[in-house]
Amino acid sequence: MATGLVRRAFSKVQTSPAAKLICIRSHASAQTSPQPTPNLKTFQIYRWSPDNPTKPELKSYQIDLKDCGPMVLDALIKIKNEIDPTLTFRRSCREGICGSCAMNIDGCNGLACLTKIPPASTDSTVTPLPHMFVVKDLVVDMTNFYNQYKSIEPWLKRKSPPEEKGKEILQTKKDRAKLDGMYECILCACCSTSCPSYWWNPESYLGPAALLHANRWIMDSRDEYTKERLDAICDEFKLYRCHTILNCARACPKGLNPGRQITNIKQLELAKGI
Repeated sequence: MATGLVRRAFSKVQTSPAAKLICIRSHASAQTSPQPTPNLKTFQIYRWSPDNPTKPELKSYQIDLKDCGPMVLDALIKIKNEIDPTLTFRRSCREGICGSCAMNIDGCNGLACLTKIPPASTDSTVTPLPHMFVVKDLVVDMTNFYNQYKSIEPWLKRKSPPEEKGKEILQTKKDRAKLDGMYECILCACCSTSCPSYWWNPESYLGPAALLHANRWIMDSRDEYTKERLDAICDEFKLYRCHTILNCARACPKGLNPGRQITNIKQLELAKGI
C-alpha cells in the first residue's frame, strides 16, 4: 500500500506543469548561453618532403589555444591530429629528457615540449634546427652529430684493472661534483646548431655538445686516459674553432654552459704544454 502511494506521488511530481516549465526554461537557457570566444593563434611551420622535392615553404595553421596544451609540442600534436596528419616531427618523452623534439621556435633553438606557446597576438614560426640536412619537415639528419659524439669515446677507459674483479670503481664526492654541468646533457643538438663555427665547419669542428662530453670524461677521476683524450681533440679545427661566442649556453634547454667546458679543455691543453 505504501509503495503504491510513493509511486503515485512520484508520478505527479514528474508530470506536474511546474516541473515541465522548469525543464523547458533550463533547456532554453542552455541553448541560448553564450559560447566562449576562441583564442586563435597562427603557427607558420616549415614544410618540405623528399617525395615532392620542390622549394620548401612555410605553411600556416590556426588553432584555438583554449583547446590546446600550454607547450609548442602540444600545438604541433594538435595540428597533426586534427588538421594535417602529414606534418612530421620527432617527439618522445614530453619531459625535456630525450631531446627528440629539438627545433627552432621563433628564431631560438629549444625543445618544443619545454617551450611555452607565445601569446596569440603574434604568429609563431617553427623551423628545423639550423644548418642541418632536413629529412622531412621538422626532422633533421643527426648522423654527423652522433658520429662526432662517438669520436670522443664517451665511455670509461682504464689502464689498470680494478682491485677486485667485478667491483665498482669509487670516487669521492668532491670528484663526483666535478661532473656537474656536463653529465646532464641530453644530446638534443640545440647548442651545436646555434654555433656559427659549427655551421661553417660541421665536418671538422666537433661542436659544443661533443666537446662538453669530452670534458666530462677528461674530468672523471675514474678515467685513466686523460692525456690521450686531450691529444685526440687538440686540433686547430676539432677544438680551436670555438671562439667563445656562447650561443651554446643561451640555447641549452638544460641550462648548461658548453663554452665553459671548452675553455677548461683549452686551459688543460695549455698546462700540458707548459
